[in-house]
Amino acid sequence: MQVYRVSDRILRAIFFVAVFVFFVVICAAAERGAILTGKAAMGDWTSDAPGVMRKITVQDLPPPSSNALAINRAHVVDRPAGVQPKVPPGFKIDLYASGFRDPRFLLSAPNGDIFVVESRANQIKVLRDTNGDGKPDVTETFAERNLNKPFGIAFYPPGNDPQFLYVANTDGVIRFPYRNGDLKARGPAEPLAAHLSGGAAHLVSGGHWTRDVVFSHDGKKMFVSIGSRSNVSDNAAEENRARIFEFNPDGTGQKVYAWGIRNAVGIAFRPNTNELWMSTNERDEIGEDLPPDYISSVRPGGFYGWPWFYIGNHQDPHHKGEHPELADKVIVPDVLVQAHSASLNLCFYTRDQFPSEYKGDIFAAFHGSWSRWVGVRVTPATHLILPSEMRFYEGKT
Repeated sequence: MQVYRVSDRILRAIFFVAVFVFFVVICAAAERGAILTGKAAMGDWTSDAPGVMRKITVQDLPPPSSNALAINRAHVVDRPAGVQPKVPPGFKIDLYASGFRDPRFLLSAPNGDIFVVESRANQIKVLRDTNGDGKPDVTETFAERNLNKPFGIAFYPPGNDPQFLYVANTDGVIRFPYRNGDLKARGPAEPLAAHLSGGAAHLVSGGHWTRDVVFSHDGKKMFVSIGSRSNVSDNAAEENRARIFEFNPDGTGQKVYAWGIRNAVGIAFRPNTNELWMSTNERDEIGEDLPPDYISSVRPGGFYGWPWFYIGNHQDPHHKGEHPELADKVIVPDVLVQAHSASLNLCFYTRDQFPSEYKGDIFAAFHGSWSRWVGVRVTPATHLILPSEMRFYEGKT
């Protein structure tokens, strides 16, 4: 697995990489190009090109149908020599590091080290660029014990002097003692009181397994996302699933922060605010273009519909007539993303290397479709527009 570095001339910043190191940029001003709307906005990758954007609204949603038999898995091929993913004009993308096994999550430490979570290898590695050439020349294994399909990691307390690295295993949260510059955990893992319903590697055998972990800016609360066990079941096995939980930093005080969220793979706080945001995989089997995945702010106590409803009060045909009392409580997400894109992680851009209009906007990563007759191809230079008035456009290029 390879990790790429995106640069604006001499950019040295890295953000998130998930499965494929492909980026979706939510920026404050539109790049020049077409805005696809209506049915065209839900089209497949053949209409993609640099600068093309897709604006998907609730009014555009087609009626439910079925794509239950649409299994369209990716075929992995070697990258041809000299070929790079496409990026917007003025940007450059470089190979940063390679040779990883399923690097599902990256996080920059306060001192600039890059932490890489290899989920199925049950390892966390640290990359360090000691000579400033934009390539890591030091790679160390930070931890490889007490890890069980780790995904999200977070430094605690927030700020420039963390004391711990928190790790969201599939079945609970642990933490390692950490000080700036550590290449190895300076002590054993400490299990916390936050126990979670574990997931298997594949949905059919145990449900979504990734767990993300973030802290409020004041460090007083910890938030953990956990996906559903099934596609769209509401049986007892879904207890404490499809939710974002709030905890105290020691893992006590668990309560539901938001629910009805099929799989919030990534969560992050908007800088200098109390707004929690999520990047969510929606369900399968109700249509080629249904339902959209989404990126959205998270309302405390909010209900987002799963499994009975989707994108507002649209009833899932698997649950026709069920829970009518919840129909008007379903929150419509802020950003609708092309169905079956498999929206993964997200982060807010706070650096100064990119043009100023990118400041405060979101970078998000998409996995790409496995359940669409014509797949969604995910490549960089994709744009969502996040103007100050908080209207959104979505695009795949």
